[in-house]
Amino acid sequence: MTELTVIAAADRPLPVEPFRGRHLIDGEWVESADRATFERHSPAHGILVSQSAKGGLAETDAAIEAARKAFDAGLWSRISGKERATILLKVADLIEANIDEIARWETLESGKPITQSRGEVGGAGDLWRYAASLARTMKGDSHNTLGEDMLGVILKEPIGVVSIITPWNFPFWILSQKLPFALAAGCTCVIKPSEMTPTTTVRMGELLIEAGIPAGVVNIVLGYGQPVGSRMSEHPEVDMVTFTGSTAVGKTISATAAGTLKKVALELGGKNPQVIFPNADLDGAADAVTFGVYFNAGECCNSSSRIIVHEDIAETFVENVVALSRRVAFGDPLDPDTQVGAIVTPEHQAKIDGYVREAEAAGARICLGGGSLTVPGADGQFYQPTVVVGVTPDMPIAREEVFGPVLSVLTFRTLDEALAIVNDATYGLSAGIWSDDVHTCLDFARRAQAGTVWTNSWMDGFPEMTFGGMKQSGQGREIGPYGLDEFLEVKTLAMRIGQTRSPWVRGS
Repeated sequence: MTELTVIAAADRPLPVEPFRGRHLIDGEWVESADRATFERHSPAHGILVSQSAKGGLAETDAAIEAARKAFDAGLWSRISGKERATILLKVADLIEANIDEIARWETLESGKPITQSRGEVGGAGDLWRYAASLARTMKGDSHNTLGEDMLGVILKEPIGVVSIITPWNFPFWILSQKLPFALAAGCTCVIKPSEMTPTTTVRMGELLIEAGIPAGVVNIVLGYGQPVGSRMSEHPEVDMVTFTGSTAVGKTISATAAGTLKKVALELGGKNPQVIFPNADLDGAADAVTFGVYFNAGECCNSSSRIIVHEDIAETFVENVVALSRRVAFGDPLDPDTQVGAIVTPEHQAKIDGYVREAEAAGARICLGGGSLTVPGADGQFYQPTVVVGVTPDMPIAREEVFGPVLSVLTFRTLDEALAIVNDATYGLSAGIWSDDVHTCLDFARRAQAGTVWTNSWMDGFPEMTFGGMKQSGQGREIGPYGLDEFLEVKTLAMRIGQTRSPWVRGS
């Protein structure tokens, strides 16, 4: 551990008073009817960060009723795209004006580095701007070839009331992958953030009110999956559920929503490989692998937690990754130089370590890390950068989502062998390949069972580029033009021109 780069917690001011979070229902901030609350402590510093109203069925039903009333009244669904875009752009302006404050709450609740939080909040503003452009350019289709007396029009209309359930690892960013696109489509929404990171969602609600969103269009209920998330999934007045989180919870939501046959969009887990060929830019690949596994402490659905390296270069490539790993700055997330912060809960830290211990017992070898990390001055849970070699495709560490700063190394000889390992997986979220042969890259990209494939890069993303997974990584798509389509219904309009219809009843 002494050979790692660790940034101690500095003596910097921390919040004296916790953030007080309340529900947003029909344009009003309200406490729970029973006055129940829940707390969130910093996973890095141990201090109380927020105290939030704990919602139940009464608050959830009231929020859904408000969203339904607003949608049916046309307060948002029937105004022009220009009017919707104007509000979305105001929200983007307000996000960008409050980056530092929102990022600080994000870091305190999640444990992620403050520099990363600032980047995510700023990037979220760009998602709102892009969604605003879609609000003004959304269109359907027409058919003018059906005969001289017929015109066919395909309309796209908002699906209705949308339940948005977001995770703890990217609470502000993922909310911004969903909410502005639902609003651009004309939907009304009920949001439940994770109970571990509610504050930045409440701040989003405050910005929406400041931007002039009509009452009832966006509602927020704070609390736990039971009963809030479950009710948001089953309620007959909800037309769609969009959820980001674990595959297990996604399956539960899908089953619950099936009772009313509502639409469900799911962005779930991943076990995302990077495949490295000898003819690649190996220094660039090693840096991308290091970034891919440690970004957000590995608590990321797109984490490249397994690499598949050609056996001719595996030993030297791993040595390079280990050397780079030692230079990655772990520690106090409030320090702007920190690159990797705290693990979200002690229970999750134990789960991460369990995968490492299990792999070691099965014959894999830990060549870096493999245990908790002490950060001087901090009062939280941190995990060392960890590299595990000698991993075989059947090991849980190679197949399951560890969700921590742990890299599994596998090897291959041929492209076919590498693809067999890549595709022998429950998940299909993303994959990457490193090679200077464009034919190899294109062959891999076409055959890899993943919603996103990166070639000679990792985790590049843009608002225009749609995101989503295959297999048990989910269904539906987010951001980009397809992200808007998720929140739209298609309606066919057949128009007869003149009284040209032939009678069906004989003798008429």
